[in-house]
Amino acid sequence: MTRPPEDRDLRDTALDTGQEPDALERRLARIWRTPPGLVNALSTVDHKIIGRRYIVTAFVFLALGGVLAMLMRLQLAQPESRFLSPDLYNQVFTIHGANMMFLFAVPVMEAMAIYFVPLLVGTRNIAFPRLGAFSYWVYLFGGSMLWIAFILQMGPDVGWFAYVPLAGPQYSSGKRADIWAQMITFTEISALAVAIEIVVTVLKQRAPGMSLDRIPLVVWAWLVMAFMIIMAMPAVVTASSMLILDRLVGTHFFNPAEGGDVLLWQHLFWFFGHPEVYIIFLPAVGMISTMLPAFVRRPIFGYLPLVMALLTMGLLSFGLWVHHMFTTGLPRLGESFFTASSMAIAVPAGVQIFCWLATIWLGRPAFRVPFLFILAFFFTFVLGGMTGVMVASVPLDTQVHDTYFVVAHFHYVLVGGAVFPLLGAIYYWFPKITGRMMSERIGRWVAGLLFLGFNFTFFPMHILGLQGMTRRIYAYPAEMGWGGMNLFVSLCSVAMAAGFLLFFIDIFRSARHGEPAGDNPWEASTLEWATSSPPPPYNFVRIPVVTSASPLWDEKGSLPVVSGLAVNRRELLITGMGNATPEVRETSPQNSIWPFFAAIATSVMLVASIFTPWAVVWGAIPLTITLIGWFWPRGTPEDDS
Repeated sequence: MTRPPEDRDLRDTALDTGQEPDALERRLARIWRTPPGLVNALSTVDHKIIGRRYIVTAFVFLALGGVLAMLMRLQLAQPESRFLSPDLYNQVFTIHGANMMFLFAVPVMEAMAIYFVPLLVGTRNIAFPRLGAFSYWVYLFGGSMLWIAFILQMGPDVGWFAYVPLAGPQYSSGKRADIWAQMITFTEISALAVAIEIVVTVLKQRAPGMSLDRIPLVVWAWLVMAFMIIMAMPAVVTASSMLILDRLVGTHFFNPAEGGDVLLWQHLFWFFGHPEVYIIFLPAVGMISTMLPAFVRRPIFGYLPLVMALLTMGLLSFGLWVHHMFTTGLPRLGESFFTASSMAIAVPAGVQIFCWLATIWLGRPAFRVPFLFILAFFFTFVLGGMTGVMVASVPLDTQVHDTYFVVAHFHYVLVGGAVFPLLGAIYYWFPKITGRMMSERIGRWVAGLLFLGFNFTFFPMHILGLQGMTRRIYAYPAEMGWGGMNLFVSLCSVAMAAGFLLFFIDIFRSARHGEPAGDNPWEASTLEWATSSPPPPYNFVRIPVVTSASPLWDEKGSLPVVSGLAVNRRELLITGMGNATPEVRETSPQNSIWPFFAAIATSVMLVASIFTPWAVVWGAIPLTITLIGWFWPRGTPEDDS
């Protein structure tokens, strides 16, 4: 077969055996790059491009969910308001919760993992990159379906938890509950696909020498998160599928009159729902453990206790789900078990807090914007954890269940425990993604507005809950005396909204006009800062060798590297699970349009099945065709040699 001269050169010099860096970079860039053009953009399997798309899309959903939150606060600002109709309020309330939990919180944590795990563990791409491309398109199409339904006045109106029998065929006619259930299917397919990628990448593609006790703590957190997703999310997929069958086929999984059980829904949903809180929270605390050393100029205190705390919290989170069901009439002995489990999880959380405080105490803190968000996290999460221990008590939970006390607790844990660290991580890793710094001055305003706006918005909700204000209501009588506090909460929510608006303005401004960052602006110690900012398509010119948990600090000069990987095809180094010793070289898949087509076929099948179960049968045909195209063997460049 005739080849252009440049291809013959690549064939004749197939391995990196000590070439000059400039020549090696050109060869690697030619192999790993995504060419320009729409088809190539849809075909890319570069984890950085997919990760950026995920992050941007998740923050778009955050902004949309924030608009819905402001609409709810306008409705509740005064008694007996008619700003929103009861039907529209139910849609706004449901889509706000479903959007924030299923389209922002979990996806954005996985998005950060898609982008940064390969860089943090020293490899050139994520495992199964085509699966990652497929997962993004499924996520995008599923989220778009939910918002299009809302625009068409078909938005779900049964709460983000879709309790039966309210969500069942008897009390929820039309297609609103079906759209909610299929949105769950979209997001869980996407989440499970990414979780598999993370597990394989962390366990089998770490840089040589990155043994288990040298893995960055945020990577440990993402690994625990991925295993939790694999274990927990099948429960909610099962529940939503059973709900669809009840509504479309006529089964009776949740119909007591025909032998079903409405509490079965709560068990299945909350078996996923409470681990989901830790699926969101654990990556955030991992980010703190990884960012903190850069701002106190010393390694993290208590690496092993922090790893054990992550593992313990991930395990214990599966034994807490019934504390959402204390008012359902369960046996007292069972309630006692789940009370104890709910309180026990505070122990590993406390271990993490004390390790972070010890790290700060022994270091020299630099009060940069990411560090300010870490401090905001300490205050809000500790307060949210304290109220969490309170609602773990059956007598107290019985009194405050379904009140605004629980709304306040929930937001303190998720916004304080996950969003504040996430925003700090965006300021921390923005230079790595774009090569530019975000504004320190604007960032301080963002941190201040969000911290004050959040606390003044949600802390009074504890008081409203203790005064008896129930959640999920669209209006309340003036004689209840809740009007003044609700008006205060709604006004303070404007400050919080202003903080997020300023954050997005800073993002757009800095991406174009921010100060150039350099390769390692924070002088951090982890591997993602060992390559250029932004990273090249191949991440690392040569795969680094890790000799400690803080490689960029302990190796004063350049890192030792591995040579010998191919330069005429995409090739990765596979290492052992324990000590990360090199085992084999593995080819990484090329760009492909078939994951995009497979996502379209999957989406059409799932959306059509809302209207007829036969869509699953007929939709399987185009899906099968796209999967054949996806997996059809095409050979590798060396096959033509």
